[in-house]
Amino acid sequence: MNQAFPDNLHPHLRINSYGNYLRRRFGCRISKVNVDAGFTCPNRDGSKGVGGCIYCNNVSFSPKDTKAVIPMEEQMAHGMAYHRQRLSSDKFIVYFQKYTNTYASVDLLADLYHRALSHPDVIGISVGTRPDSLTDEALELLTDIARTHYVCLELGLQSMDDAILSRINRGHTLQDFINTVNRIADRNMDICSHLIYGFPGEKAEDFLKTADLIASLPINSIKLHQLHAVEGTQLAEMFRRGQFVPLTLQDYVSTAADFLELLPARVAVQRLYGSAPLNISVAPRWGLKNNQMWYAVINELERRGSWQGCRTDRCE
Repeated sequence: MNQAFPDNLHPHLRINSYGNYLRRRFGCRISKVNVDAGFTCPNRDGSKGVGGCIYCNNVSFSPKDTKAVIPMEEQMAHGMAYHRQRLSSDKFIVYFQKYTNTYASVDLLADLYHRALSHPDVIGISVGTRPDSLTDEALELLTDIARTHYVCLELGLQSMDDAILSRINRGHTLQDFINTVNRIADRNMDICSHLIYGFPGEKAEDFLKTADLIASLPINSIKLHQLHAVEGTQLAEMFRRGQFVPLTLQDYVSTAADFLELLPARVAVQRLYGSAPLNISVAPRWGLKNNQMWYAVINELERRGSWQGCRTDRCE
């Protein structure tokens, strides 16, 4: 293992946490504020497919006060007030989260993005989308915004295995993801990749190859969580039929720590776990709160005496 502890790692967390990355970049505490702008998904409306991904129920990861029926400015105000009170946040990034947030006309996108940026305490936007749903017009709009504001494009990859992508009904390929990352590169935007571990038939050694993929691309941050089933999804029915066996907590924590050790220190970590409201959570049900899930992985790194990037020569 490399013995140098990179300066961009949080001294106690042993990873390049996204919050710490934003503080270093902007010099103050910044929080992301989720909004639901009323988008849908091409994997639901028939453009790419129907039914969506087998695990997808957006209710499972959306704050209760982010609903499309609530005006976006009201959603923002509520989120900013929450983060000011809880974390004493100074500035904010508006996170267009639910479904595919570039899947609309460029005029509608421009209206939504600029409305979010009009608040004096908003420094930028984070836009969740699919690698097959970013038109040239939308990319040019975001490129223009990135000249004056922070922009992060969050691309759902989930798995680098095309066979898994097909089985989970993603509707895109690994090459689609790579092509889109390369289109975004050199446009003054951050790129975040969403990853999931624990798909049926997936081996830890295969998942860990994803760290090399991330290292080979101009990706700035990642979100990682375990595959978990929630009500209203095909995955929940698969679990009940015995077709989906969830990871144990020990297996997930161990593999997540292995992944971090292989992930270059330049890549910020936005998320390390997934959770859902108890009333719709199906499996696994590990009985841990969000901060306990986060620290389960961090504590495993500490137990090992390791840190993000310690098993790669790509640390920066």
